[in-house]
Amino acid sequence: MLIGYIRPDFVDLNCEKQIILLKQSSCEKIITEKHSLSKNRMALNDMLRTLSQGDTIIVQRLSTFADSPQHLVELLDAIEIKGGYLQSLKEGIDTSKKLEGSYKMIVKHLVEFQSDLISVKTKIGINEAKQKGIITGRPRLPDENVKRAIFMYRSKEFSLSQIKGETGISKSTLYRYLGK
Repeated sequence: MLIGYIRPDFVDLNCEKQIILLKQSSCEKIITEKHSLSKNRMALNDMLRTLSQGDTIIVQRLSTFADSPQHLVELLDAIEIKGGYLQSLKEGIDTSKKLEGSYKMIVKHLVEFQSDLISVKTKIGINEAKQKGIITGRPRLPDENVKRAIFMYRSKEFSLSQIKGETGISKSTLYRYLGK
């Protein structure tokens, strides 16, 4: 049986893109996780518990399925014990086939997987901060320091290192404000 597994993420909150891809892959059943969190993934646990010999789990990408490289290894072990397989559409991985490809390609897929995970976790953190009213990004510099740095620069009496020492404004920041 071809079983699709989807989980909401910040790019696809309603899982619409994932559903379309999995239906195109002829999934007979689609399992949907109710949330994007890494803990308490009941649908994933139920799917693994009921997996039968020869079943294939299909996911859009590895970061939908696993939360870390270690988690991916654990899930692959659980699938293998049940006699099942995993297909990841984005990475072109199909564990039912003999491994084809170079070590370089395998490492490339793992690096992309790790990058996807970092991106997802960053978006979650930014979203949680916004929910709490926290402003993200670098803190704005006090206007008085910027004005003082611009005045010092235009006076031509101070070097850039002196300006930075007295105001805390770096050369690149000063030039950015001068360009405005």
